[in-house]
Amino acid sequence: MEIREDNKGRMPFSTKNYIMLLAGVVVIILGFILMSGGGEHTATHFDDSIFSFRRITLAPIVVIAGFVIVGVGIMKRFDIKDKE
Repeated sequence: MEIREDNKGRMPFSTKNYIMLLAGVVVIILGFILMSGGGEHTATHFDDSIFSFRRITLAPIVVIAGFVIVGVGIMKRFDIKDKE
C-alpha cells in the first residue's frame, strides 16, 4: 500500500474525531451509571426495582448509542486544515 504525498505526516484523527470518541465514552459511562443501583441486599426480601424501565430499557439503549458514537468517531473522516 502506497502512502499518498498529501497524507504524509498527517494524523489519522482530527480534533473532532477525538471529541466524538470522548463524547461516546461519556455516554457509555452514563448508561452504566443508569444500570447501577438496586434494592435490598437481603436474602429474605426481593426488591422489584431492578426491573424498572430505566435499568431494563433506557440504560442499554444509552450504552448502545454510546458505542455507535464511538464507532462514528473512529470511521468518520473530517477535513484537517493544514497550517501552511
